Amino acid sequence: MFTGLIEEAGEVAGIRRGQHSAVLTIRADRILPGVKTGDSIAVNGVCLTCTSVGSGTFTADVMHETLDRSSLGMLRPGSRVNLERAMPADGRFGGHIVAGHVDGTGRIRSIRRDDNAVWYTISAGPQILRYIVEKGSITVDGISLTVARLLTDAFEVSVIPHTAAVTTLSDRKAGDAVNLENDVIGKYVERLLSYREQGSGGITREMLTKYGF
Repeated sequence: MFTGLIEEAGEVAGIRRGQHSAVLTIRADRILPGVKTGDSIAVNGVCLTCTSVGSGTFTADVMHETLDRSSLGMLRPGSRVNLERAMPADGRFGGHIVAGHVDGTGRIRSIRRDDNAVWYTISAGPQILRYIVEKGSITVDGISLTVARLLTDAFEVSVIPHTAAVTTLSDRKAGDAVNLENDVIGKYVERLLSYREQGSGGITREMLTKYGF
């Protein structure tokens, strides 16, 4: 589990591509002390397993499903990537609950400045937008952000200079693809409520209302 607070912007040192898979070698600094084989590291919001740790680098395998669902297949040597280690049990929840399981990709439609903030308008499909609420949380390339505005076919986030400076958002331009993960709570609630429609009983809207939800 992650929080969406990026610890470091690393760099892709190398990519070894298979027919439907890839092995990433990522150069990093701050996150590496204490990292060992088997640890989970979110790379642009995608939870990957560290397969080896070298001097200033770590490697991770990327499987077919991950390449299909995310923008990791577009990475090239030299690409900067957002990195976050899994949250420790005694850590602080500064962002929101992030699973590192990307729901799909969006595309940056426009970037505009508003005094000291930067607004990003990101287009997304209905399977992503259905779970987005204004002032709710969204993960963009692993970054926990607040939805500032919801449109019919896109959403907008307003980013402070610090966030842009310490993540790869400062590298992004209109037309770039980004990884998106919806707030996990909405997906679970929808799944549980669907059982009522299937005649399975269990959690219903009436039951939730009765107990104050």
